[in-house]
Amino acid sequence: MSLLRKPYALATAIAVVLALGGGLVTLAVQADAHATPTASAPPPSPVDVATVTARRITDWHSYSGRLEAVDRVEIRPQVAGTIVAVHFEDGALVRKGELLFTIDPRPYAAALEHARAGLAAAEARVAYTAADLARGERLIADNAIARRALEEKQNAAREAAANRLAARATVESARLNLEYTRITAPVAGRVSRAEATVGNVVAAGPGAPALTTLVSVARMYAAFDVDEQSFLALINGRKGRVPVLLGLANEDDYPRSGTISSVDNRMDTSSGTIRVRAVFDNPDGTLLPGLYARIRLGSSDPRDALLVDERAIGTDQDKRFVLVVDDTNRTAYREVTLGAAHGPLRVVDSGLQAGERIVVNGLQRTRPDQTVAPNPVLMSGAADPAAPRARAPIADNS
Repeated sequence: MSLLRKPYALATAIAVVLALGGGLVTLAVQADAHATPTASAPPPSPVDVATVTARRITDWHSYSGRLEAVDRVEIRPQVAGTIVAVHFEDGALVRKGELLFTIDPRPYAAALEHARAGLAAAEARVAYTAADLARGERLIADNAIARRALEEKQNAAREAAANRLAARATVESARLNLEYTRITAPVAGRVSRAEATVGNVVAAGPGAPALTTLVSVARMYAAFDVDEQSFLALINGRKGRVPVLLGLANEDDYPRSGTISSVDNRMDTSSGTIRVRAVFDNPDGTLLPGLYARIRLGSSDPRDALLVDERAIGTDQDKRFVLVVDDTNRTAYREVTLGAAHGPLRVVDSGLQAGERIVVNGLQRTRPDQTVAPNPVLMSGAADPAAPRARAPIADNS
């Protein structure tokens, strides 16, 4: 009985071992089935790419200045008297020769009449002495009068002629004084406020207080200082060929064009600058003396230059760089030297060549030596109508 049980027990043990082994194999297979698969490579990053092209540009240099009137006149009385009329409104535009003030003319009209009376007396004296001299010359021929008497008549005639000249000058002076009671505008322009009103007595002469000021408005000067290098490169010997643009403080662009009117005759050695004055037409009268002016001077000879979008330029400490996209759509770091700005674009003086493609949008999400999915756009950032678009433009949120 015991012998029969031993083989049965051995078989049972073997079956249990086999069952446990199968379970372990099943667990191992299940564990392998739930293992995480190996991560695949990320897709190429979509970026906007533009082709670098050469354009004909004019180099511009910016300056700050102030507007000045071409003509500025302080109106002062040339005769003393009482103001009886003011003929303009404060700040009005006036024409050349237009009446501004009237000083009481009555004393000067009386002085003119008095001078004319003196002239009449002088002319009468001239006529009398001339007739007396003629009689003396006839009598001296017959030795009827002494030579001394004839000489006295000659002297009286000459004295009467001189007095007549003086009387005429007095009349002219009185006439001018009467005209000066009517103060007119010497130039066309905009008048300031009246500093003396009706009833005030004013003095005459250069030391007298000004009655008002008058500035011309048809054209306006813009005065600004130019550094020595810019003067030598742009202005020296080319004054009439330098383009000049003007913008006011509240204007984003430079809507007015003018010409250089004058350049100072010496360089200021303390500041290293020279004073330049440009002239601009002012048909609408918006330019006023004293306003802040933004000036741009352009080179007289345009040149070919490479321009790239400002968004395509990155900063690496003290360097500027762009990411160039090659034919295999891989990016490469390229250091560039920048020039002046032209609107949303910037001149690249070195580091790029025409025909190369650069990343213009999505720069902050792209690294050198990275494969990208290029989306062709124009250098200004607009979509290139000649290139197919695989996807919408990438927004740069950097």
